[in-house]
Amino acid sequence: MITVILVIHLVVAIALVAVVLLQRSEGGGLGIGGGGMGGFLTGRSAANLLTRTTAILAAVFIVTSLVLANLSGAARAPKSILQEMPAAESVPADKPTEPTAPLAR
Repeated sequence: MITVILVIHLVVAIALVAVVLLQRSEGGGLGIGGGGMGGFLTGRSAANLLTRTTAILAAVFIVTSLVLANLSGAARAPKSILQEMPAAESVPADKPTEPTAPLAR
């Protein structure tokens, strides 16, 4: 299941990059592309096939990202730090340990 969604996610990511690179620059950011803010979202550019394709691919990309994140976290059970700690070796109270002498140099 995860493999199928991952393959779909990769195909959508590659298609999204391709569609974004195919679009014409509406510009202004770096002084290239010629249009000002007046031509930013006109009726003609909003109905453009590449714009709609970009929006659909972006939505599919986000959905597959969320599904993959959810599926990757579902495989792991929540663990407690206290459950993972090894049991400490206990020394009986009636048998004290002898202190060791310091090493001579």
